[in-house]
Amino acid sequence: MNPDWKQAEEALRSIEVVGHENNKPVSVIGFSEDLRCIGIGTDAAVFYSPDTPNYAYKVYSAQALEKKEVEEGIYKRLKGSQYFAQCYGAGSNYLVLSFEQGVTLYDCLLQGVRVPEQVIQDVEEAREFVRSQGLNPRDIHLKNVLLQEGRGKVLDVSEYIKEGNDSRWEHLVWTYKHFYPLISEVQVPLWILETITNWYNRLDKGNFGIEDFSKRVSRLFFGERK
Repeated sequence: MNPDWKQAEEALRSIEVVGHENNKPVSVIGFSEDLRCIGIGTDAAVFYSPDTPNYAYKVYSAQALEKKEVEEGIYKRLKGSQYFAQCYGAGSNYLVLSFEQGVTLYDCLLQGVRVPEQVIQDVEEAREFVRSQGLNPRDIHLKNVLLQEGRGKVLDVSEYIKEGNDSRWEHLVWTYKHFYPLISEVQVPLWILETITNWYNRLDKGNFGIEDFSKRVSRLFFGERK
C-alpha cells in the first residue's frame, strides 16, 4: 500500500524549483491548485497540500539534489526527537516532512508575539541532542525556529554536517537576554528587521562584538540616547 503522502506526487510533478548562483533564493516554475508554497530557500521550496494536511514537501532544485540526500540522512539520525520535524519519505527531488504549525521567531517579532524563555531552553536541548548524534547544530536563526504552543521547534537541518560554529544561535541568546526585554510584544516594522539582518550578514564575524552591534541596533528603535 502506498503511503498517504503519495497523493501529492502528481501535483508535485507540475512544478519545478530552479536554483540560482550567489546564494539567491530559488524560483518556482509551474502551478498546481493542489499545492501552496509556504517557504523559499536557496536550495529548495516547501509546499503544502490540503489533501495531505499532515505533510510538507521540500522540493529541491536540480543543482541541490545531492543536498537532498544529505538532509534525508540527517533526519534519519534525528528521528524521534520532539525538537525537529519528522521525515516520512522521499521522492526523486523532494523530502516529505511533518507539517509543523506555529510562528517563526522572525514572525513573532513582526506580530508582537512574546517569545517565552521555554523556547530558548528547548533549542538549547535540541542542540545538545544534535551533538549527541555526531552532528553540528549550525544555521539556527529567527526564521529557523518555530514557536509551537509555547515550545520551540527547530526547522531546516541541512547544515548539520558542516564544521565550525557560525555563532548565530549564541548571538540570538545574548540578544534575547539583554535586548529583547526592551521590545517584547512590540510589533517590529519589517524594514527594521531587514536592516538588522543586512547589517548582520555583512559583518566581519572575525571582529564581531555583539555588545557594539546591539548598541547600533538600539539606535534604530530608540534613537541616540543622551
